[in-house]
Amino acid sequence: MDSHGDAAPARLARLPSWLLTQTAAQAHRLVSEGLAEIEARGYDFRLLATLDEFGPASQAALGRRSGIHFSDVVAALNALAAQRLVERAPDPDDRRRNIISITPAGRRRLRQLDRQLARIQDELLHPLAPAERDQLTGLLARLLAHHSS
Repeated sequence: MDSHGDAAPARLARLPSWLLTQTAAQAHRLVSEGLAEIEARGYDFRLLATLDEFGPASQAALGRRSGIHFSDVVAALNALAAQRLVERAPDPDDRRRNIISITPAGRRRLRQLDRQLARIQDELLHPLAPAERDQLTGLLARLLAHHSS
């Protein structure tokens, strides 16, 4: 092994895109492992949070609002419905589609997911002071908004 160990080349380590990608990979790992501890997945949180904030919605609207591909929405909702965390009911305006609602058990599960994700965020952002965490979150939100429009 050389004197640099496994360090990335300096020209890589100076690139914001590389730093974001590497940090995103670590964040994904922490979230996946942390949610697995409570037998959950990221899609569970995204769907339940979307339903809690916006209310009942079609599967298509849930996919758009949560950023989950439609085929993955269906599978994730099937799993949530099997746990009685969401309910499907025919849309009164269009019987060919279902309206999905969060159940009281789904709201309890969402609170559990909120607590677990808060713990994971603390682990991810551990080296940063509270003001730095807020600043980083604001900067990342600004970048995402710019590149999403």
